[in-house]
Amino acid sequence: MNNSAAEKLRMLNGSVRCLVFGLLGLLPLIGLPFALAALWLAGRVRRQEKRFWNAAKPYRIIGVTCAAMGTIGWLLIVGIIMLNAAMQG
Repeated sequence: MNNSAAEKLRMLNGSVRCLVFGLLGLLPLIGLPFALAALWLAGRVRRQEKRFWNAAKPYRIIGVTCAAMGTIGWLLIVGIIMLNAAMQG
């Protein structure tokens, strides 16, 4: 297979995986690692977008949006729990 074609396929698959990880990042309790993985993967895909056109760019954008919401939400919840525990003890 042509190297540029293989890189394009990896970029498209990375965009779809970013969407899936971003959506999983919204899950309660186990979502934070998935959200962080989606954000990391989106950075790798974005670097490849400088060389090739990404037909799955909307998937990457939706995945990053969900991952950011999940990360912020879960960090706020963890912060509230830790603050509550500190005030109790």
